[in-house]
Amino acid sequence: QVQLVESGGGLVQPGGSLRLSCEVSGTIFSMFFMGWYRQAPGKQRELVAGLLKGGFPNYADSVKGRFTVSRDNAKNTVSLQMSSLKPEDTAVYYCNADPGLVDLVRGGNYWGQGTQVTVSS
Repeated sequence: QVQLVESGGGLVQPGGSLRLSCEVSGTIFSMFFMGWYRQAPGKQRELVAGLLKGGFPNYADSVKGRFTVSRDNAKNTVSLQMSSLKPEDTAVYYCNADPGLVDLVRGGNYWGQGTQVTVSS
């Protein structure tokens, strides 16, 4: 059974850095789409960054130049390196994956449990 597990969330000061990781288990196939969504209180869930296998990364405008998404297809993992963090980055971050094409607003079929990122002084 496919399972996604995130790690790396926590409390950081503005301007700090944090790295999130997500590992997919329960399948021998690498996912076509892997990425990260986030949801802050009172806001809609949004795509932060995503990668199609063999494709270029796609980022939300609010994180361009600060976040970097990467994946290891052999290990079926995806990471999100976050730098120059701002208070508005505070949210629950969710790993998301799908073996096929994805509606990027809805997300793919598989979700992690979420990890809290809090940016505060």
